[in-house]
This record gives sequence, structure tokens and C-alpha cells, in this order.
Amino acid sequence: MFDTGFTLVELILVLILVGILSLYALPRFFDRNTFDTRAFSDKARAMVRYAQKTAIAQNRPVFVNFSGGRIALCFDATCANPVRAPASRPAVAACASSTTWMCEALPTDVVIAPASQIFYFNALGRPFKSGDIDPNSSFTLLAITLTGSGFNSTITIEPETGYVH
Repeated sequence: MFDTGFTLVELILVLILVGILSLYALPRFFDRNTFDTRAFSDKARAMVRYAQKTAIAQNRPVFVNFSGGRIALCFDATCANPVRAPASRPAVAACASSTTWMCEALPTDVVIAPASQIFYFNALGRPFKSGDIDPNSSFTLLAITLTGSGFNSTITIEPETGYVH
């Protein structure tokens, strides 16, 4: 006659395996920095795409400023004329206390490399270095790496087309 079910040995082995796996898996669930890094990476990529689309839609240059612990979108290189959009609460302090500036602060423990990068999209959506004058662009492939809590994400902007991926 067949007995269906688990033996005591099988039950104990499964509990031991679950215990060992939880030693490695549970700390990752409670480490929010990895999720913050990924979320900021996605938001920064979306902001760069938004800058390109805004430049095309409004037929004027839009500057992207990765520096000072933030990413900011402006209509000039000095950010005296910011692109308007709602921001989250942590961004307010890093963005001159403006709640309507398209600007986002870096999460805690997230590092950007290269540390400071300013470029702009012209009215055709083509990327330029901040010192370039349209139509002569010296912009080359730009890879911005975000690192935090063992998670790395790279935002790449292609020359000529401005494709962001």
C-alpha cells in the first residue's frame, strides 16, 4: 500500500534548504538602495528622453545637467530658465527648492560617473556638448553609469540621433 505525503527526513531537508536560501535572499528584500538605484536609473533615462522630445516640440535647445547630485533639465546652460514639470519631495532641496522644475535628486548612496556632464538637444533632437554651436556637434557616444548597492545601470546617448537607451 502506498502512503502519499512526506517523510520526516524530507520535511527537515526542505526546511534546512529554505533556511539556507533565506540567508541569502532576505537581505536583498530589505535593501531598498538597490531598488532606489534602479528607479532613479529609469527616471533619469526618461528625463533625458523628455528633454529630447521637448527640444523638438518647442523648437529650441534643452540642456541636460548631470551634476551636483541631481539631473536637471533647463533651457540654458546655467539653468537660469528651467524646464517646468512636477518633482518628487527629495528633489526639492537639490533643485533650488522649486517644486515645478524638471529636476530630480540622486538617491542616497547612488554615484554618477562621469560626475558632471552637461549637454543639450537642439530643435532637431540632435545632441551637442554644452560648448558646441549648432550645427557643429562634437558630441560622441555618452555613457553615464549609475552605481548603488552593487547595482549598475548605464544610460547611453547616441551621437547624431540622440537615441537614449
